[in-house]
Amino acid sequence: MYVRFVAALVALAAGAAGVVVVVLLLRAVPGPTSTSSAPSAPAAPSRPAIAGGRIATPDDPHFPSPSPGAVVLSTEAGNRALALAVMPGLVRVSVLSPVGPGVSGLNVLLRFGRGRQVAANPCGPGCYQSTVEGTPDSPVSVTLNGKAYRFELPKLPARDASAIVARAASTWNALHTLVWHERLASDPTTVLVSVYRAVAPDELEYTIAGASGAVIIGGTRWDRSAPRAPWHMSIQAPPVRQPQPFWQEAFDARLVGTGRVHGRPVWNVTFFDPATPSWFKAVIDQKTYRTLVLDMTAASHFMHDVYGPFNTSIRLHAPK
Repeated sequence: MYVRFVAALVALAAGAAGVVVVVLLLRAVPGPTSTSSAPSAPAAPSRPAIAGGRIATPDDPHFPSPSPGAVVLSTEAGNRALALAVMPGLVRVSVLSPVGPGVSGLNVLLRFGRGRQVAANPCGPGCYQSTVEGTPDSPVSVTLNGKAYRFELPKLPARDASAIVARAASTWNALHTLVWHERLASDPTTVLVSVYRAVAPDELEYTIAGASGAVIIGGTRWDRSAPRAPWHMSIQAPPVRQPQPFWQEAFDARLVGTGRVHGRPVWNVTFFDPATPSWFKAVIDQKTYRTLVLDMTAASHFMHDVYGPFNTSIRLHAPK
């Protein structure tokens, strides 16, 4: 999965929009369906050991992932991915370069509430952290080489949200149809705006504004490079599995707030997926467990999706 994900990011940087979308959506295996409690996050091997440990990622033992048990938040920092992990006694900052490896050699400063700035010490490639007494005050300001980024902390300790995320994934996998709108960027100026329609179990259509589009039905797909370009048919292998969530695993899942979307009560949940690896924030309907909004932060991949309608009558057809 990680190799295909990196390929998608390179394609996005090069403007190959169709490749980006398809690589990320063509997983043949459904997302998680368990409704059990929090998974046990394995600590990554480290020499020397890192205070607080690190969630293991399958393809990069030095990836600057968060500590097990932390509250995780993330944002776009220019063309870098920036993430924060907070737990009693420890605050960690993760910084990814556009091509994926952690960025070393940065001057990283932290400010908790209205306190004074303190330096975050290197803890590996792209990893910076500082010990604190108890729970830090909110907001936490992270300054990278002179530019500050602000993170609002939830009330700590935050409630475990693993069961919410697992049920949301099961709900997603059980959908018959799904429509969503997406903003996908690799930096502040390279942005794709797309609309997707998915029909279970193996049909997907997407259109990227002013660019390419595709229709996938079972083992056949049609692509075009521009809105009025001719369609080209090819074999779709492996077949798509849609609709399904973008994440594969959810560690450090925490309830960071509640709110309303179109009058409906929702949970705001954050978590880390070591399989990609990436950070997520999900807005989940409290009654239906449908994911209404999803933000994903990874190397060169800043995604904002808005989902719905759900389970409406959609039929995809081969283009003429």
